[in-house]
Amino acid sequence: MLFPEANLTSYYFPYAIRLDHTSVLAALEATRTAARQHGIWVITGTIQKTSDRFLNLAHVINPQGEIIHEYAKVNLASPDEAKYCRGGNKLSLFEIEGVPCTLVICRDGRHPELYRIPAMAGAQILFHPSCSSDEIEAVCWKRTSGRAQQPVGPNSKIFHCVANTIGQSPDGKQTSSGSSFIREPNGIPLAEAGYYQEEMITAVLDIARADRSYILASLKNPPFLAKYWQQMVAEVQALKDVKPE
Repeated sequence: MLFPEANLTSYYFPYAIRLDHTSVLAALEATRTAARQHGIWVITGTIQKTSDRFLNLAHVINPQGEIIHEYAKVNLASPDEAKYCRGGNKLSLFEIEGVPCTLVICRDGRHPELYRIPAMAGAQILFHPSCSSDEIEAVCWKRTSGRAQQPVGPNSKIFHCVANTIGQSPDGKQTSSGSSFIREPNGIPLAEAGYYQEEMITAVLDIARADRSYILASLKNPPFLAKYWQQMVAEVQALKDVKPE
């Protein structure tokens, strides 16, 4: 089960930065307990204080309630996020039931190297929690143009699962673009959510379709880049289990 960006704390920074850290950890612990009770995988999000600034985090929880992977958003988006947070320093690579996966958070999806390099390392599914929100005019344009979260399958041949927020910010100045989706490796939607209401979408993924053919071609062509891609893949693998702090 994939939840939107920072779903446990909200992405509204005037609220999130005032949360007591123990209450954030308690919410994360309650989520771990629920995952264990229901025997499901969960990807959930928090904004958490570190020794100097905040991190925008995604936590991957297995059916035993264990956090098996954590990732900090690399590319910060809103002015408040840039003011209070610092970006992470690793890419995401983990497994769900033996299937290699990766994740990015919201704005990170604009930076293809953040999921393409993990796909070079074997990832076949991209999980993409998001809070794609803006002024209403900008959101209207995003919806019309399909700009909010663009499918990654057409440049990678992997599955793409997006969980985006809905509704308005507490001050009424922004609204979310909604439109969560599950897309297969050609970019075709398997399931899509609406703009305005909370809902859960599901799909069965035929993993064999995520053949990563475009990624595998990039690993070889042009030849002068091949050794550099391999070096980056090795770095991603070396850092994948480092806890963001």
